[in-house]
Amino acid sequence: MTAPITMNSVIHGAVRRDLDRLAHALEVLREGDTTRARDLARAYANLRRELRHHHESEDALVFPWMAGQGLATDLLPVMEAEHAAMSAALDETDAALQALAASGSAADLAAARASVARTRSVVDTHLDHEENDVVPAIVPHMESPGWKGVEKQLRAQPAADTGRFFAWITDGMTPEHRAYLRSTVPAPVVFVLGRVLGRGYRREVAPVWGRAT
Repeated sequence: MTAPITMNSVIHGAVRRDLDRLAHALEVLREGDTTRARDLARAYANLRRELRHHHESEDALVFPWMAGQGLATDLLPVMEAEHAAMSAALDETDAALQALAASGSAADLAAARASVARTRSVVDTHLDHEENDVVPAIVPHMESPGWKGVEKQLRAQPAADTGRFFAWITDGMTPEHRAYLRSTVPAPVVFVLGRVLGRGYRREVAPVWGRAT
């Protein structure tokens, strides 16, 4: 049975998409192109920030709610450990990309490619684990007042951050995820958030990936 699409699915899709873009961009990057390397480091920093916020929110809101409901309690320490491993991997890749942006050397390019490959593996393992084992425990409770309260807290972000988030998730999202978003958020709201409040992302990050695809 196919798992239902949720906002968590959409976020995970954006994470996988950006890691795919980054891996491809590094494969075709020429030694010495520090301008492009700096662009990639900047775009990656956006992904790292969004993913870190996503997992910190899970640690602070989702997992405590699950513990209180007695849902998948054996998995929660595992999820937190995987978050820590993922944070370390993301930091390692950030350092590798910064080194590449500074030098443009063949050695740093090879190191960045290897680091991204390792980080993709760590991230994919966690996202798959969460989607296959944690989300199914939550789905039956998604209409409960308690979960609705968690969702409300998850959405409580400054307007600029929300705009950047919507610009990010909608940048090259799959048709299935776009259809889901349209079914849950009014189109005018998505437009204002992504196009107006998210113009910083569209100016600073989206063009970087446009060169990579």
